[in-house]
Amino acid sequence: MLQLSFVNFKKGAYLFVEGRGNNDRFYIIQNGQVQCSNDIPIPGYTAQTFGPGDFIGVIPCMSSHLQVESCVAVTDVTAIAVKRDQYPDLIANNTPVAMKIIRTFANRMRTMNSVLTNLTLHQVASESLEELFNVATYYYREAKYDIAMYAYYQYLKSCPNGANVESAKSRFIELKPKSHAVYFEPTNETTRRYPKGTMIFSENQPGSDMFIIQSGEVAISKVVEGNEVILAILKKGDMFGELALIENKPRTASAIAHEECVLMVVNRKNFDQMVTTQPQMIARLTTMLAERLWAQHRQLTNSQIVDLSHRMVDTLALQLEKLKIPLDTALNYQTNISLQELVTMCGIPSQQQARAITDFTNLIRPKLVNSKIVVYRPVDIIKSAAFYRSKAAQNS
Repeated sequence: MLQLSFVNFKKGAYLFVEGRGNNDRFYIIQNGQVQCSNDIPIPGYTAQTFGPGDFIGVIPCMSSHLQVESCVAVTDVTAIAVKRDQYPDLIANNTPVAMKIIRTFANRMRTMNSVLTNLTLHQVASESLEELFNVATYYYREAKYDIAMYAYYQYLKSCPNGANVESAKSRFIELKPKSHAVYFEPTNETTRRYPKGTMIFSENQPGSDMFIIQSGEVAISKVVEGNEVILAILKKGDMFGELALIENKPRTASAIAHEECVLMVVNRKNFDQMVTTQPQMIARLTTMLAERLWAQHRQLTNSQIVDLSHRMVDTLALQLEKLKIPLDTALNYQTNISLQELVTMCGIPSQQQARAITDFTNLIRPKLVNSKIVVYRPVDIIKSAAFYRSKAAQNS
């Protein structure tokens, strides 16, 4: 039987401290107000105040990472403590609680995506359907015709009277005979197979499906100022596409088969059924969203590190920390990231990338196997990154 405890905090008391590991529980505020903020000021992301009915500390609790912000009681506060292992029972008995957390996470992710796009990619996020044409044209120029074909189709479907319809039609007709693009339209299939190098969905495309990777890898990317920026490379068990499903808004990034992959498809009807009948699956989704938000918090902090080689070290550490393996005992770890992919993950302008890669290489002396980075003593990379973040906080 689920038993939750009440906890009282005096005004000025800290519920959580950024960087600390007290992450086995989160709080639901019953009375009072709590303010949460970060040690390193981040442009466009300010301290937030929470009150009755709000959730505090869910991100580090469900992701099992260190606290991402400090939370202090602005008034005397009474809160319900929910331990990590109690969450499935909590949402099994109270579906609205699960949906409030998931929708809060989704809204926060979209907001943070916008801030990250502006800070790291130096671009204001746009939801214009005309952007579909720009995405298609980028891949056309890069001779990635399967991706371009899919994106041109989505543009023609979404913007039948758009400014670039004739050009899109011409290229679509040109590419059709030699394209291997798949699933231009949603189907009733519960699983789909995507060949390597094909597009699953495009940024700015309307969509209502979420995907779970059964096998293979998927790259999440954006086209920014004529360059493709890889945001993440997802593997078996990862979920993606949840924002469009939950919020019914356009995709915030593109998903492309990095390797041949098999995906489970979750549509809105299936999702609603999952919420009410599969608390373990919803707990897993909450954990995944918490992981993404934790990573976004780290990326926001990362964007404020001035030294570009230090920023690359911190980005590499972030990728290692996501793995949750005992890195302190590992001597070598083979990543799936190249130096070029790492530098683009940092949002470093193209004219500065060569120097940043040189400085990064001189700093940690990485070994490359099949062009992918091999990390010697991963724990040292993580410690170095923590030092660089601390240094950035002192200088902010």
